[in-house]
Amino acid sequence: MITEKEITQLGKEALAAEIAGMTALAKSFPSDFAPLVKKILSTKGRIILTGIGKSAIIARKITATLNSTGTPSIFMHAAEAIHGDLGMVQKEDLIIALSHSGNTPEIKYLAGLISKMGNPLACICGNADSALAKESKWVLAYHIEKEACPLNLAPTTSTTLQLALGDALAVALLSSRHFTAKDFSKYHPGGNLGKKIYLTCGEIAKQNEKPSVQITDPIKKVIVEISERRLGATAVFEKKKLVGIITDGDIRRMLEKNVNLQTLTAKEIMSKNPKTFSSKNLAAEALELLKQFKISQLIITDESEKYIGMIHIHDLYKEGLI
Repeated sequence: MITEKEITQLGKEALAAEIAGMTALAKSFPSDFAPLVKKILSTKGRIILTGIGKSAIIARKITATLNSTGTPSIFMHAAEAIHGDLGMVQKEDLIIALSHSGNTPEIKYLAGLISKMGNPLACICGNADSALAKESKWVLAYHIEKEACPLNLAPTTSTTLQLALGDALAVALLSSRHFTAKDFSKYHPGGNLGKKIYLTCGEIAKQNEKPSVQITDPIKKVIVEISERRLGATAVFEKKKLVGIITDGDIRRMLEKNVNLQTLTAKEIMSKNPKTFSSKNLAAEALELLKQFKISQLIITDESEKYIGMIHIHDLYKEGLI
């Protein structure tokens, strides 16, 4: 029976084969890459990606990546295309076909049809002398010594390189378009990824209690406020001016000392000049600040520096930002 050590070695060898393919691709990068990116940037239509088999699966992923980074794209299965789906192709669309061999019957037939339609055709393939490459104006060719599959049959290294070239196109396009995180958020409003991009500190703070005490309040009132508001801290005010913060850690340290609890006030245990953060700042940015200063709470203020609430690091856990 195969051992765990042997299984681990097989996994490493598969990765090594794919890394070798990526290294070779980077050294002999397709000369048509930049011209294709410029053509896509000037294209008024959509980018249609097509393929068959495993290449079709990679084409679907590239389509999704392009759409999420500002390049309108759709997927068209090569086999379905020659049975009616070719009707989705509009006059100004640009087609990118994926095929390792570039010579599968469906791809050869489809490439010829696209050429007759007059649409610009590009390809990502492993054979620069294939029928597909000869029909294409832009050829992003790669070369592999062998697949990561020990039988050299299952598409592994080849599909990795196809995917990498698709990612390279997406990155070059979004950078050329000066695509920003704000633009990205338009296409990713849901899930944790969306929250990192659009969820603000103000939106979280408004869901929480708003703990506060006056600088002259006795320690008993401070403890009650922290306990009832369940944020592990309270803001301290001198009338309407924010002057400090008291955390549950401050309370614990105070109790370790020999002090007169009857006369102790908020002023005597608060931390002055507390860290504040704008309600318009992203919650993901607040997380970085909490990590930087090794604190658990952050006071949130509006544009006029008015106290609107507090966020706790647990809020960021709850929102899936950690």
